[in-house]
Amino acid sequence: MSNHSNKSNLQVLYEDNHIVIINKRAGDIVQGDKTGDKPLSDVVKAYIKEKYNKPGNVYLGTVHRLDRPTTGLVIFAKTSKVLPRLNKLFLSKDIKKTYWAVVKNAPPKTKDTLINWLKKNPKNNKSYAYPNEVEGSKKAILHYKLLKKLDNYFLLEINLETGRHHQIRSQLSNIGCPIKGDLKYGFDRSNKDASIHLHARHIEFIHPVKNEPVTVTAPLPEDAIWNACLV
Repeated sequence: MSNHSNKSNLQVLYEDNHIVIINKRAGDIVQGDKTGDKPLSDVVKAYIKEKYNKPGNVYLGTVHRLDRPTTGLVIFAKTSKVLPRLNKLFLSKDIKKTYWAVVKNAPPKTKDTLINWLKKNPKNNKSYAYPNEVEGSKKAILHYKLLKKLDNYFLLEINLETGRHHQIRSQLSNIGCPIKGDLKYGFDRSNKDASIHLHARHIEFIHPVKNEPVTVTAPLPEDAIWNACLV
């Protein structure tokens, strides 16, 4: 797996006294898990400690996560004061998150809203999409539109209305559009770097302390298919 040996690997897209926004790479875990691999939160703490020459422990609050193989925007709180405010933004959906996904097949419509009930199976760490509510399921809503037809794939833009476990992966797979590299949700082969072509591309929100708009776009990973999305 990838290893942050130096701080130049860390791509900071936005930073002030309250918030830091990182462009996560494939393979990075946002928070510590059972693998024991060094999480992104630790790397960001080390970066803050070094940059501001801080003695002692550095505070960093995790607001949300991205799946390990997914790339793109991750927001961290730099103070304990701002963390609950950011949490509230996410819960109240006052934060606009846009994802890009490269999928195998053309979607049934050029744009649509997908509504499913997702149920997570902890045994295989996978979420299953149902048309109706089943026991233990949570309602999942996303909006997609087709941005571009590539040679062998299709680029979709996705706006989430809910934030469920593996939501985009599960809901797109459910309409026959598995994400490139996502073996778990029906793509036929993995990507060499164990990534999937799902990228948290853009985020917009009103800063919970400064009360001004924050808009950040995360550059795409360097690879031929992502590059083709921008041509």
